[in-house]
Amino acid sequence: MTDHEKLDDGAKRWLDRPGSVDIIFWILCLVCGVLFLADAFYVKHPHFEVEYLFGFYALFGFVFSVGLVLSAKELRRFLKRGEDYYD
Repeated sequence: MTDHEKLDDGAKRWLDRPGSVDIIFWILCLVCGVLFLADAFYVKHPHFEVEYLFGFYALFGFVFSVGLVLSAKELRRFLKRGEDYYD
């Protein structure tokens, strides 16, 4: 008997319950919001003037993460192979 078969006893785990994923999502949103607001309560020692802006690192990370995902989606057009590539 494999480990997967041992876990598949039909019992619902906490992530299987309705609403559990929503709770995790909203907790993550709350943590991100608190960290964004925490930017106002510490002393910054920036190298560039733009780093003085409130929430710069959060906005910078968000914009470039979205940009990375969008550029990867476009890059997929050039790199993907057909369904029968290995046949």
